[in-house]
Amino acid sequence: MTRKLTADDLKATFDAFNRHDIDGVMTHFAPDCVFYTVGGEYEYGNRIEGKAAIASAFQAVWTTMPDVQWADHTHFLSGDGTRGVSQWTFRATNPDGTRIEVQGVDLFRIRDGLIVEKQALRKQRPAIPVMVSATK
Repeated sequence: MTRKLTADDLKATFDAFNRHDIDGVMTHFAPDCVFYTVGGEYEYGNRIEGKAAIASAFQAVWTTMPDVQWADHTHFLSGDGTRGVSQWTFRATNPDGTRIEVQGVDLFRIRDGLIVEKQALRKQRPAIPVMVSATK
């Protein structure tokens, strides 16, 4: 019998995202998984295929936004274990110093206890301006 993915497994994945621990993040991803990004040139964002390519994309976010966090995350799974949802607040500083603080969700398809699809969706909100301190 195949092990079922649990809400605790999804929590561990997001805890690993916040530690910037790529091995921890990728633990529950299938080799043939697909990731649909929050933005891109298509109506679904961009499609990234395969565990190695997805890991590289996640690491690029950590490089571009070293303080990135998926805060206040909660997780739910369908009764049959084939679907999952994670809710979170994305917080990060852009390279230009502006901040992103938005809520979002990941929708997961799960097969044999592994994530085979991650669809990331988040609210749109203008970047929060850089705070400039007054000097004399």
